[in-house]
Amino acid sequence: MLELQGHGGYFVLDFLLNETIKAGARIARSGEFSERAFLNDKIDLAQAEAIADLIESSSEEAARSALRTLQGDFSKLINSLCSAIVSLRVYIEAAIDFSEEEIDFLTEGKTAESLRGIINQLNSILAQAKQGALLREGMSVVIAGKPNAGKSSLLNALAGKDSAIVTDIAGTTRDTLIEQINIDGMPLHITDTAGLRESDDIVEKEGVRRALQAIDGADRILLVVDASQDTVTPGNLVSYLSELGFRKLTNAVDPSRVTIIQNKIDKANLEEGIHKDHDQQGNIITTLHISAKNQIGLALLRDHLKDCMGYQSAGEGGFIARRRHLDSLESARKCLLQAETQLLGAGAGELVAEDLRHAHQHLGEITGEFSTDDLLGKIFSSFCVGK
Repeated sequence: MLELQGHGGYFVLDFLLNETIKAGARIARSGEFSERAFLNDKIDLAQAEAIADLIESSSEEAARSALRTLQGDFSKLINSLCSAIVSLRVYIEAAIDFSEEEIDFLTEGKTAESLRGIINQLNSILAQAKQGALLREGMSVVIAGKPNAGKSSLLNALAGKDSAIVTDIAGTTRDTLIEQINIDGMPLHITDTAGLRESDDIVEKEGVRRALQAIDGADRILLVVDASQDTVTPGNLVSYLSELGFRKLTNAVDPSRVTIIQNKIDKANLEEGIHKDHDQQGNIITTLHISAKNQIGLALLRDHLKDCMGYQSAGEGGFIARRRHLDSLESARKCLLQAETQLLGAGAGELVAEDLRHAHQHLGEITGEFSTDDLLGKIFSSFCVGK
């Protein structure tokens, strides 16, 4: 390995780099060093991904969790689970091989007890992984409503700065405006949108179209209502959304994804608070009474957003996780549950062993024990150059 340190500005460094390339060197590919470490068994795939997650972390807690994954905390849990599955597979396959013995090893309680213990262990890891995925990916929140309902004021209040222009003129916001904040370590991607109404203005029409597009893909929709002008309840929520143009969405919005924000309670003589009621379909709809301008009720809103995603602070034992990790864990869980059904229902040892093998493979995809070149190429190509 040769390390060169150049002095001066960009031109000198660029000249030095070009000269080294002329001498036979080449630019490192994205993620090449991490990929080499993985291929040489220095780290596993989850640890390699944690390098990129550590670099891209958007909060202190996310960085700490990524570091714990890099140090192998997540991998140790997966490897422990895989070891338990392999042990049970060995026991079951031995029972199949010695099926002529008088004792039926499959129907006696030890096998079912061991399998249930593995399922419980996986459920615990999956719960932690979901928290880790929240730390990495965060929550997408869209602020929507009629013009002049106080949407931009709410964005500014949550962001803690004047990101959006606020005036008494309806229709000030014409485009989507995104702010990144975090609540107790959970990243929040908040989008302020144009006021939803019919308009002949070409620019405002485009703003409304973009607003509806953002709403379509949001984890949570904060429907801001001027409490001094409109009354929106769980009972009339669906019709109100339809009037605002939600009927134009590609996918029908689940009302349970909507939180009603009764804003400007100072003008409507309402008290700050949070209320939960059922709509006509039985969905639980949350209504918050706040004043964005006067910073009233924001603590309730922050707690509500954490509750919506089931977020809890990771604490000392948390680790970072990705969507593909969750998918692999869910797939492994399905295989284990299917194995339990086969065991308790038909006592079909061969089928149980096969389900356990598939579960082991899904878990191996997390650490790279079982992986494809396409998967590796996709993962490492997302790293920054050389890392």
